[in-house]
Amino acid sequence: MASMRGGMMMIGAALLLCLSGGALAEDPYLFFEWNVTYGTIAPLGIPQQGILINGQFPGPKINCTSNNNIVVNVFNHLDEPFLLTWSGIQHRKNSWQDGTLGTMCPIMPGTNFTYQFQVKDQIGSFFYFPTTALHRAAGGMGMLQVHSRNLIPVPFDTPVDEFALLIGDWYNKGHKTLRKILDSGHTIRRPDGIQINGNSGKVGDSTAQPLFTMEPGKTYRYRVCNVGLRTSVNFRLQGHTLKLVEMEGSHTVQNVYDSLDIHVGQCMSVLVTADQAPKDYYLVVSSRFFKKVMSSVAVIHYTNGKGPASPELPPPPPENSAGIAWSINQFRSFRWNLTASAARPNPQGSYHYGNINITRTIKLVNSHYLVDGKLRFGINGVSHVDGETPVKLAEHFGVSNKVFSYDLVKDEPPQAQGDKVVLAPSVVNATFRNFVEIIFENQEKTIQTWSLDGYSFFAVGIEPGSWSPEKRKNYNVLDAVSRHTIQVYPNSWAAVLTTLDNAGMWNLRSEMRERAYLGQQLYFSVVSPARSLRDEYNMPTTQQLCGIVQGLPMPPPYTI
Repeated sequence: MASMRGGMMMIGAALLLCLSGGALAEDPYLFFEWNVTYGTIAPLGIPQQGILINGQFPGPKINCTSNNNIVVNVFNHLDEPFLLTWSGIQHRKNSWQDGTLGTMCPIMPGTNFTYQFQVKDQIGSFFYFPTTALHRAAGGMGMLQVHSRNLIPVPFDTPVDEFALLIGDWYNKGHKTLRKILDSGHTIRRPDGIQINGNSGKVGDSTAQPLFTMEPGKTYRYRVCNVGLRTSVNFRLQGHTLKLVEMEGSHTVQNVYDSLDIHVGQCMSVLVTADQAPKDYYLVVSSRFFKKVMSSVAVIHYTNGKGPASPELPPPPPENSAGIAWSINQFRSFRWNLTASAARPNPQGSYHYGNINITRTIKLVNSHYLVDGKLRFGINGVSHVDGETPVKLAEHFGVSNKVFSYDLVKDEPPQAQGDKVVLAPSVVNATFRNFVEIIFENQEKTIQTWSLDGYSFFAVGIEPGSWSPEKRKNYNVLDAVSRHTIQVYPNSWAAVLTTLDNAGMWNLRSEMRERAYLGQQLYFSVVSPARSLRDEYNMPTTQQLCGIVQGLPMPPPYTI
């Protein structure tokens, strides 16, 4: 009976979404019911409490097609509030479903919430993960892959199969222990190892089961995401090359690599052809930019293969400054495939984005601080704090002045930040449909990764040193990859360009969860002056309310 009620709830939610203009009726619906529970996992061989979805870690894979409507009914059986975000999914006109604490009330223990969104005009490789507490350190994540519709040709032959690969660093301490460390004012420091789809393998382990099996002569698509907490990694497949074909929703120029760096929060697709002798081979994932390299391996098996994988692993890229230069050069080799037919979420004219006038430049500098002896991270002297009322709800109900102040983060960082930092909800006012330039400058000694919800942007440049306007002459203004994450190397800067054409409240955050948890994030408020359903959907009738908006009169709905 409970299962039937859940199914009826999802069908009703889908009908409500259609009636509110949230989706086109002719686009297919995919329904999922997920139960979030604790369970024992051991990614590095040491049992610990993990977060499972339907008993799985990694969680269930969402396999969908461009323009599908996704309905996910999430039941929270944990002892803490819980939320999922859909990293890289743009939620056109629908930040209500973004799954961050600034846009939604968390799903309380013993309750459920139904996410409803459309993968509108998108293709590519993405993943979902928890945004509450430090739950990402315990699991609750999985692959979300969006295929092209049959009528849109893909710029490569259909692979015989696809493999989802979630890789990244891992801590043996539980998520509650890690959170206590951060709450006490300390850093969680280095991770304990590298996991590959929830496991960590060692060279020469004769009991290791193959992660994937390939048939000689066939070509396979590997969708790879770095779901770790803080560590950039490099992945490579012994004896094989990697043909890059897609990155965070964009088809790329199909360069061939021996290995690829992938930074926290990033996803990409590579084609691998089983063109070697039929035996076992090691997939190798190793850490980047640490003095002591951590690595893990997984066995890739050929059908009818004879013999174990060679213990001689392909070498990792160089480290330290030489490694950073190597990685920057690899970034510069990534190019958007402008001849490929594909769903493109960017606005008209963005194929010639280099000719669009920049209306605003925002320079963001990440920093760390001590506040009453406790560690905090921030942006331009502001460290974000989540309150009981999501900033999106406060703005929608007209009580934002009681929850936050706009524009604490200025377009230029303070001349001398020192140890001064403001702890408050951080919301930046943005103008609808402006074409903006965002500069990320990293003056610290560790690598950063940034992610922007609700948008893709053009990653036009990365260089060492400090940014200045004359650096624009070095931008790639022709075929920079359209994506939603960007890495910033130590003592370096990165520049992105984007059109703020997606109305809503959108999270810009560090993908390093320690940093995001301790304040290195903000929200862009992008309000359409027309307040029309053409620009933003109404708040779903099923949306949960919390904080000071509970009991307030509902604002008038948007109309066409």
